Amino acid sequence: MHPLGHDDIKAATDRIAGRIRPVTVVPLGPGESGQARVPRGRQVHLALEFMQHTGSFKARGAQNFLQAHRETGTLPDVGVTIASGGNAGLACAWAARRQGVPATVFLPATAPGVKVAKLRSYGADVRLVGTEYAEAQAACAEFAAATGALASHAYDHPLIAAGAGTLLEEIRDRVPGLDTVVVAVGGGGLFAGVATAARQHGIRTVPVEPSHCRALGAAVEAGRPVDVAVDSVAADSLGARRASAMALHAVQQGGEGPVTVPDGEIVRARQELWDHHRLAVEHAAATAFAAVVASPDAGHRLVDGERIAVVLCGANTDPSDLIGQPGHG
Repeated sequence: MHPLGHDDIKAATDRIAGRIRPVTVVPLGPGESGQARVPRGRQVHLALEFMQHTGSFKARGAQNFLQAHRETGTLPDVGVTIASGGNAGLACAWAARRQGVPATVFLPATAPGVKVAKLRSYGADVRLVGTEYAEAQAACAEFAAATGALASHAYDHPLIAAGAGTLLEEIRDRVPGLDTVVVAVGGGGLFAGVATAARQHGIRTVPVEPSHCRALGAAVEAGRPVDVAVDSVAADSLGARRASAMALHAVQQGGEGPVTVPDGEIVRARQELWDHHRLAVEHAAATAFAAVVASPDAGHRLVDGERIAVVLCGANTDPSDLIGQPGHG
């Protein structure tokens, strides 16, 4: 495993400058989050990374990955391939189109239709395989071996994680005195990158997982990445069966183990972001927000007076299930 370091984040920042959208960060006042209110004394900011190209933070890693291969002459004409729950595939297809090479994307057949349609709009060859990310990943590996396509990864690659880590540098610029950043975790690419960058500046990173998608939590308990069952409303983005070694390393380097939140709180947090802020995000983004407004575990870790940034990581979702509430419609 390449030991992800701050130099990797700095290189990614230079490599993707001008190729991605800088993140917008907005403050959230006390009591503005509806029934599960932000406790008074916490200075919470929302990092609106769902406004990124392709609708998620994944564009950062995909751009870094393909641009790095272009610079070293290792980007083949046959193009790139990736397995994804949706968002990484979207980012890969978008970045590949910008590089002028084909993208073949493997998804579980359970992937949301909105993501499949958007992938095809980017010109990707979309292949639906199995019902879990791991099955799509196996098919992707076979395709890469047979065709010579460059194999990317949804989260477990240093270039992908380093690209994600550039987000922390931008949030830090927008929130002077930032103490803590809260991120949702699936396979751990975003967490590994953000935690690596944050550690350089003495900022805490709190990872958050759905209660029934605990790849990172299980890895921490076992002392190594292990396979877990995945079953969550957020599984399309956070349903990795196994966390990356980089993510586990980030925890072992003095980072914090993950907070878990139940699906009911994730759904509630997503609805509140819509009702009170008109932010239509996917369940993965709501997972991070749920930890701040509803998780007793996270509540014990967050100190009054802290400056906290919550990463709203993606918005590739069907908003039809966001029901308007009285007074907010």
